[in-house]
Amino acid sequence: MKLFYTGPVVNTEMLVVMLEKHGIAATQEFVDPVPPDDGDLNRLAKVLVPEPDYPRAHQLFYTEREDEL
Repeated sequence: MKLFYTGPVVNTEMLVVMLEKHGIAATQEFVDPVPPDDGDLNRLAKVLVPEPDYPRAHQLFYTEREDEL
């Protein structure tokens, strides 16, 4: 698995769902796993994607889209 994004849980949860809708099996894990999951949506988490899917995920979410101009 390769690190794709790090940010607040509120963003990582949505990103995982969006990646899964494109057929990419992403996972999420907390940056600091020690504190219990208290529902804090600002807690930092990482999104990981399989290495072979990384270029496609990057293209989907980071490449500028010319059709949006």
